[in-house]
Amino acid sequence: MPNSSISRRTFLGTSLSIAAATATNSVLANSLDQRDDLEIIDCHTHFYDPTRPEGVPWPTPGSSLYRTVLPKHLRELKQYRKITGTVIVEASPLVEDNAWLLDLAKEDPFIVGIVGNLMPGKDEFAGHLDRFARNSLFRGIRVSSKTVTDLLNSSSLDDLKKMIDHDLSLDVNGGPDTPGIVANLAEKLPALRIVQNHIGNVRITADPPPADWKAGIEAAAKHANVFCKISALVEGASRDGQKAPAEVSFYKPYIDVVWNAFGDDRVIYGSNWPVSENAADYETLQRIVMEYAAERGDEATAKFCSKNAARAYKWISSKA
Repeated sequence: MPNSSISRRTFLGTSLSIAAATATNSVLANSLDQRDDLEIIDCHTHFYDPTRPEGVPWPTPGSSLYRTVLPKHLRELKQYRKITGTVIVEASPLVEDNAWLLDLAKEDPFIVGIVGNLMPGKDEFAGHLDRFARNSLFRGIRVSSKTVTDLLNSSSLDDLKKMIDHDLSLDVNGGPDTPGIVANLAEKLPALRIVQNHIGNVRITADPPPADWKAGIEAAAKHANVFCKISALVEGASRDGQKAPAEVSFYKPYIDVVWNAFGDDRVIYGSNWPVSENAADYETLQRIVMEYAAERGDEATAKFCSKNAARAYKWISSKA
């Protein structure tokens, strides 16, 4: 019920504005739904199989995630918009698990790229990188923000320079201070394509975005070689076992910070599935970002869904 101090004209005007906004959002969503040609690449998924003789170091037995998770299971999920491919991020530190994913990708064109797990700074890094880089599906590696900090502090960036030589990208994952760390690395290595994961895993609440995190995002975005995955949002909004809110308005202040900083050309869609399922189902997490992207327009949506990631990871798009 409206507050008694609000005039009927004000109330009706507000109601009409809400109705107009709802209609506009509906048109945008319908426009997006009608784009059957839209390529949507989920650029952050994890696949593994605990039944393999080698087992898996993650997830651990007893976890709801401890089961066989393969591309077919992703395709079977109810989706807001049908995804047409995926980039897998390897969470396992076992070197041969990179090879297992590449074998998986060889048999399944749905997989457009692999972001591997190798540790720069180790003696064996160069040999492993040379080996896997021979496979065109190997598009880069992911490291922690701590690893980046250690490399920066030791002024030992030779292994990351080898990534540039192989034309590979570097995913970086960590807490809310990660974007600032990424900014420092980007300044040192402007030729290295860097992908900030999960918008820095900031906690998403009804409060305004933290100033330090916002400053870090803006610092990272100043470097043209840095991209940002708008991923793991529902995990950021889910705490203490509670499901994440489903309304795009809850996430909008945080997505605004990222999208306004990086612009239409350097934001990337990712889910973090199946980790995300404890916070929200796939359809919900996808709808949140797709509704937001639709408000930015068709071209911005197409860039977000695949075109920007094709530049970051340099796979060959089937709809380029």
